[in-house]
Amino acid sequence: MLHSDILNTLGAEIAGGDLAAGDVLTLAELAERFNVSRTVVREVMRILETLGMVRAKRRVGLTVQPAGSWSVLDPQVIAWRLAGAGRAEQLRSLTQLRVALEPTAARLAASTGQHACPELVQLAARMRQLGEQGLGDTPEYLAIDVRFHTLLLTSGGNEMFAALAGSVAEVLTGRTKLGLTPAHPAHTAVENHEELARAIEVGDPVRAEAHARAVLDTVWAEVDYASQVERGRSTPE
Repeated sequence: MLHSDILNTLGAEIAGGDLAAGDVLTLAELAERFNVSRTVVREVMRILETLGMVRAKRRVGLTVQPAGSWSVLDPQVIAWRLAGAGRAEQLRSLTQLRVALEPTAARLAASTGQHACPELVQLAARMRQLGEQGLGDTPEYLAIDVRFHTLLLTSGGNEMFAALAGSVAEVLTGRTKLGLTPAHPAHTAVENHEELARAIEVGDPVRAEAHARAVLDTVWAEVDYASQVERGRSTPE
């Protein structure tokens, strides 16, 4: 079994609650389970420890840690959480982060990031083309959407925002995997992407912030609805 397969299996089990906080894992047990050497397992557990998902303790083993200890903004942890049973709620909390983050990033980009404007405008135009063709839920549309929002976060010169680009990319990917990206995107959503790109192009931070907020308002409505549906399904009758 590949090192990455073991990492993804254990990461998903911890994120999904199959391995609960307080559970103790040993190298010997894991090596036997996956039929690999302890060296391989040890390397996997080092990565999970770096992510705050397990903690090594002498004479005890590796103890699974509660979610409050995890590196929750790490793209890998986000992917594991979005693959679990509470994926809609996880997507909801991550979208709340985007709502707080991206309008300010748009304002900064309009003030200092005009070098990214030609590409942003082109990306928004391509999103419109794909959406009009009913291809809003395709890998191409997702790749363009990820590139658009990555540029948005990295163009304003704030290294903190830029560091979160990978996290936002994973959120966008998660939305698509959960079926929340429609084949025919709402006209207002596409239009706001285009207006956002134009506002950055002309250096209008107020308009850029407003259109970024409008983009996220649409996303928030979709995700909030999905979260309510998910909670409804998990409520006993």
